[in-house]
Amino acid sequence: MQSRNTILFILLTVLLVILFLADITLGSIRIPFNDTINVFFGNSTNNINSEILLNFRLPKAITAILTGASLSVAGLMMQTLFRNPLADPYILGVSSGASLGVALVMMASSFLPVLFISSGWGLIIAAIIGAALVLLLVVGVSFKVQNSVSLLIVGLMFGTMASSLVSIMQFFSNPDAVKLFVMWNMGSLSAVTWNYMYVLFPVILTGLLISFLLTKRLDGLLLGENYARGLGIPIIQTRILIVIATGILAGSVTAFTGPIAFVGVAVPHIARGLYRSAKHQFLMPACILLGASLILICDIISQIPAHALPVNIISALFGAPVIIWIILKRK
Repeated sequence: MQSRNTILFILLTVLLVILFLADITLGSIRIPFNDTINVFFGNSTNNINSEILLNFRLPKAITAILTGASLSVAGLMMQTLFRNPLADPYILGVSSGASLGVALVMMASSFLPVLFISSGWGLIIAAIIGAALVLLLVVGVSFKVQNSVSLLIVGLMFGTMASSLVSIMQFFSNPDAVKLFVMWNMGSLSAVTWNYMYVLFPVILTGLLISFLLTKRLDGLLLGENYARGLGIPIIQTRILIVIATGILAGSVTAFTGPIAFVGVAVPHIARGLYRSAKHQFLMPACILLGASLILICDIISQIPAHALPVNIISALFGAPVIIWIILKRK
């Protein structure tokens, strides 16, 4: 069993490297693989290819890896915490909070300075603040409620309220602002430049580190909260740490790329099917590799048409069949 898991890990790592190279090589302007290698080793004389690869495709591919890894790990933790196979990273309303922040910036222009609205950092800061507020509310409630089901319902209600406020703003806003918000809501990996990467990378790394430190506690939660409590696992503290880690991962990704659906639901099930195990020490790395690979595939496919499609559309085409399969399998 151990050797099988090791082989799977190596194969998934190789697949991720191949997809990463394919993602930075393919696109509307095809760059030969030899030129790609020359650019990374500093031997290229083609300045245009170097600019495309280093300042556009490379940060986009790294963003795809970080996005897939974050959403998959966050989805795994949510499914374990709520013992619900259809739980996703956005189930606690973090995405709705981020959307509310962005909607305020884009559609409430009469209340905000123009410079703040027009800057990319303005949208990111607004999304982070919106996601953080919802996360703080959920953490505050988690001290009061006694079980995870109640926390799940509260999170859903916070998300519903935030979505309702966004809908009200959409109703009263001008069509141009609504169109901009809809485009942001479709998700985009290309918006993350190197300046944003310096913030996104350490934040996601922090969220993943917290998640890996919780693997043994997550294994205990699979047996039920009462049994986990009998093993000496502090339930309230563990629940709060899971919510914080999920908020960091899902909130930061949503702030920088927009909401990307279905990855957090589908990938944990694919990982369980491949590894035939429920242990999080295997599932966490598997989710990182599979989630990153899936988003890279989505990004490659999205570039096939003449006009690049939003990555959220492609990820939904992958994730929706998996969810249907889960429902049919569990009857």
